Amino acid sequence: MLAFQTTPKQILDLAETGQLAGRVGAHLARAGFRVSDSERSSWQRSLPALAEQLVSAGLADLDALVECQLPRSSRRIDVILAGAGLASRRPAYLVVELKQWSTATVYDEAEKLVRVPGLVDPQVHPALQVQAYCSYLEDFLPVLWEWPDSVHGLAYLHNADSRRIPTLPVGDDAALDRRRMVFTRDRVGQLQEYLAGRFAPWRDAAAARRLLQAPVRPSRQLLAVTAEEVENRRHLVLLDEQRAAYELVMRGVRWADQGRRKRVVLVSGGPGSGKSAIALTLMASLARERRSVAHATGSRAFRKTVQRYARSRPFDPQQRTAPMFHYFMDFMNEPPDSLDVLICDEAHRIRNRSTRGDRRGSKPQVQELIEVAKVPVFLLDDDQVVRPNEVGSVAMIRSAAERLDLEVDFVHLGAQFRCGGSPRYERWVLHLLGLAGTRPYAWAGDDSFRLALADSPQQMEALLRWAHDGGGSARISAGFCWPWTEQPRGRQLVPDVRIGSWSKPWNAAGDHPPRGIPAGSYWATERSGFEQVGCIYTAQGFEYDWSGVILGRDLVARNGKLVCQPVESHDSAIFDRRRQLPGQNAERLIRNAYKVLLTRGMRGTMIYSVDPETQDFLAGLVPPARVPRAFEAPGVARIVPPAQARPSTQDHPSGQEAGPVRPDPVRPHGDQ
Repeated sequence: MLAFQTTPKQILDLAETGQLAGRVGAHLARAGFRVSDSERSSWQRSLPALAEQLVSAGLADLDALVECQLPRSSRRIDVILAGAGLASRRPAYLVVELKQWSTATVYDEAEKLVRVPGLVDPQVHPALQVQAYCSYLEDFLPVLWEWPDSVHGLAYLHNADSRRIPTLPVGDDAALDRRRMVFTRDRVGQLQEYLAGRFAPWRDAAAARRLLQAPVRPSRQLLAVTAEEVENRRHLVLLDEQRAAYELVMRGVRWADQGRRKRVVLVSGGPGSGKSAIALTLMASLARERRSVAHATGSRAFRKTVQRYARSRPFDPQQRTAPMFHYFMDFMNEPPDSLDVLICDEAHRIRNRSTRGDRRGSKPQVQELIEVAKVPVFLLDDDQVVRPNEVGSVAMIRSAAERLDLEVDFVHLGAQFRCGGSPRYERWVLHLLGLAGTRPYAWAGDDSFRLALADSPQQMEALLRWAHDGGGSARISAGFCWPWTEQPRGRQLVPDVRIGSWSKPWNAAGDHPPRGIPAGSYWATERSGFEQVGCIYTAQGFEYDWSGVILGRDLVARNGKLVCQPVESHDSAIFDRRRQLPGQNAERLIRNAYKVLLTRGMRGTMIYSVDPETQDFLAGLVPPARVPRAFEAPGVARIVPPAQARPSTQDHPSGQEAGPVRPDPVRPHGDQ
């Protein structure tokens, strides 16, 4: 673990000479972190406030681990105090969250969030914040498993009076309450009394060393919770090649136990071919066996949603299993073979190098991912690369394994379960977009999938709303051809996507949009996401019953085929407007992005182009949508609101469900 190690006495000395912020900042800069002016100001004000209470409690020489980085995370804890317990003489730790707030008010009915003057977004209650840090440390550091009471946690709001901060109710679990204490400036007497009773007054250097050098491994309790959560969430049935991929991974685990050579498991498949069904089934099975397993991706939207999906109580604020799901870059500095299995979902989104702030990996990211696990698993689709810095492919991963002198077990998932299980539609999309090497052709129809051309965005919205209001799931997505105003206007998002008299906002930015509007990460999964237009970064990895796709002017028909116009894109990865230059592989990225958007629908897709020539071109290939009985041509059936809404089945091989659940359009299949 990374931390600036000091003592309360040294903190006060450095603060008095004006060196404190510089010393902490320099330490973090050497580790590759960017340091802001607000962070420096916070250290200069909050750290001495805590140090004064520790010195007054007779703990001037206690080890203070400042800005301590959580294992496999970019998050940092303000301070961890490490020493010997006064009564037990065993290593004792106190996680401290420092706040400069002077007041806060309740934001939500459950009192889990608070509104703080001067901060735009609602904040997690500091008691819950520090409690989560304690649980995270205990879940991943074996040295803390021996003594259940070794970790306490408190928030110290040194500028606030207790009456100005909402309090959480005290529970029946004393151990839990010791991890969510809150002290304010009018309670410093109680704080000093607690500190003096928590730690022995002498320095125990072994306690800090034990924590900083601790190996990282998920606890048996966390693995048990993960197995239960994932297994109870859905019943996933693996078929044919999916089962073969699963068995190859489990064989690799057995072989690793026997000391045999490491092998890389590589699974390739198109949209909806079952990649995430494999990933989640492996997560449950390996966690049940108490194996050290982690799931990794590179997309914030996908990571947050798969965390929610994997939990039987997806809206539980404790999110106990969330730390089992990582980003690819989280394994930059992990020791080799520290995991039994690492599941890299949607590995086509692997980057060249891992980066976090100013830190950059010393080796290719794919090598980090291969080396960190005894059995590295990669699931990917070569045709879903949508960013210029994404380098993942079957060939690249094979080559990396060969350079490390490792053999590869390869499985290709030939079947697909999205788009009504229609390989005919997937082929049609590839030909339409010029990804199959031949020219587009007219859609001949398929009884298992519906396709139609809308004559306007108004018609598209009306027909999809019919399905949405009938209990199905429907979304409209578009190419990134309009500007995006990230800040809401009051309680509304700005309707940036404008086509004639029709307009809608893009999906929300950030985690705390106005009430009633889902965060961008949940645009595809929350029913209110229908009121916004999704982009490639919120649509990739998800599915819904009915998909509406608006083609912008970045992809237009000319001379009988679709051609790319990167200059029309507002995605900086496609076109740099400052330098007036297209990005690397811009045309391929545009085609891949539309391939993703056009393959999100489980039951049907509706298309509309803002370019008149392109709309005419599509009219020769796609039957028209009709009102009120949409999707009426041969092979292009009408939308019928289902009598009982049921979840979609992206990457759900058989479409079987364990039981009734709320409509949930998601079957995440990973992405970076």
